[in-house]
Amino acid sequence: MTGGAGSDDVAALLQVLDLEEREPGVYVGQTPKTTRQRVFGGQVAGQALMAAELTTSGERPVHSLHSYFLRPGDPNEEIRYVVERIRDGRSFSTRRVLAHQRRRGEDVAIFALTADFHQPEPAAVTHSLPMPDVPPPDSVPSAAEYAERHGRVQGDHLELLGQAVEQRPLDDPFGSVPKSPPDTRSHAWFRVAGRLPDDPTIHAAALTFVTDLTLLSAGLARKGGWDERYQGASLDHAVWFHAPARADEWFLYETDSPAAAGARALNFGHIWSVDGTHVASVAQEGLIRDTGE
Repeated sequence: MTGGAGSDDVAALLQVLDLEEREPGVYVGQTPKTTRQRVFGGQVAGQALMAAELTTSGERPVHSLHSYFLRPGDPNEEIRYVVERIRDGRSFSTRRVLAHQRRRGEDVAIFALTADFHQPEPAAVTHSLPMPDVPPPDSVPSAAEYAERHGRVQGDHLELLGQAVEQRPLDDPFGSVPKSPPDTRSHAWFRVAGRLPDDPTIHAAALTFVTDLTLLSAGLARKGGWDERYQGASLDHAVWFHAPARADEWFLYETDSPAAAGARALNFGHIWSVDGTHVASVAQEGLIRDTGE
């Protein structure tokens, strides 16, 4: 993979998406050095999508992916993505990807993804959600600026990979107040902090990576956001791609949680490019536990 990333952080993201083909249909991905005890879910989803895309001709863009997080990923072990070619029809191609790691000498599955690819064709119907009327990204403070206002250091739990993405939340992440119906939505501007190659497969994988960064937080918006006593994990993740989008240009991510029960929160997201095009929709169920500490 070649590209024009503008910083070491973006280079790290590109390296994550640059998979090694060990044998036909088997790809290996690496995790940057980290102090985290488990691999970030968005990384595994982005790598799995890249593995699926590498087995297609490249003429059919991905239109959807559906995935399950089966076990926490070990950041000190390589991840092997085994791709199964389910279908190559006249208009659609389907791939199933199972991610494996070694644990105590045993091979175990940590993640499963199914992705579907569609040959572009004229649209019989066209409609989309309008982009919310929000301030432009240049007028919104960065997450780091919010942290500085509160005299805090922004917790960069993703380290290099987290730094590769610029975040401009419209709500102060360090001073959020509980959201109440009828409007419990949250909004933030995102972009990869450097130039990516023009390859659409890289942008789809990078966008998938970003969609998992903050979506679980929607489940706690009605409580005012995350607290140290909460523990969370993504259980599943789905993305529908409505239109091409560049992950290295500003896009608005709207998130909300319509239901939560039994320590699980259902979270939805919608993404618009800066010109107002509705480019993707996202859904995820996440585990949120109150440790009481």
